[in-house]
Amino acid sequence: MEKIVQTAGQDALGKFAPEFAHLNDNILFGEVWNNGDINHKTRCIITVVALMSSGIADSSLKYHLENAKKAGVARKEIAAIITHTAFYVGWPKGWAVFNMAKEVWSEEGAVTDEKSAHAAEMVFPIGEPNDAFAQYFIGQSYLAPVSANQVGIFNVTFEPGCRNNWHIHHADKGGGQILVCVAGRGYYQEWGKDAVEMKPGDCINIPVGVKHWHGAAPDSWFSHLAVEVPGENGSNEWLEAVDENQYGILK
Repeated sequence: MEKIVQTAGQDALGKFAPEFAHLNDNILFGEVWNNGDINHKTRCIITVVALMSSGIADSSLKYHLENAKKAGVARKEIAAIITHTAFYVGWPKGWAVFNMAKEVWSEEGAVTDEKSAHAAEMVFPIGEPNDAFAQYFIGQSYLAPVSANQVGIFNVTFEPGCRNNWHIHHADKGGGQILVCVAGRGYYQEWGKDAVEMKPGDCINIPVGVKHWHGAAPDSWFSHLAVEVPGENGSNEWLEAVDENQYGILK
């Protein structure tokens, strides 16, 4: 986590109340907010709940709602947090915070919010849009190289409903691929077999010559490491897209 630096106290009250400015910028934000005993996302949530409980619904709350969003709190998470807190601190306070949260988590930004929340669940980057292989995917995927030496390792991220076409890994000797789910929920399927659900920590070994596909569940982002098993004269054979009806029965 990048160190938090705050100058609002000095900017607004440096001359009028220098001690308050010092406590705000150097102690509250400089030390407390940078304490690593709890993660930054949790600290943002605690702060929003504390302000809501106190009935504060001004610019300071909006600032901390924006902080929470940047820390990976998704729209559905903040909605659940506000709803839960409202039962304990007052329904009108919930309404007040919701009016502000709707501005921060706008409808237009829903997809971005979900992507950011997914990114916050894993240590590997999402990377850039996987444009080079877009023709072999239904939906948007992203690619982030993890290792390009010795063994190729790539973090591949799929938006909800995204999956690649049926394909086969070929090699004269060795080869194949290993998939390790690092975030979200997805599926792997071999030709003639049922689809296998993948969750974080699940590992799939794909031998050479096996026709298969993999991708996200219909309602979840999904990321896996794709490990390229070294082999001689390796290649990928891309085939037809996964049948919509076949994919549609997955949950």
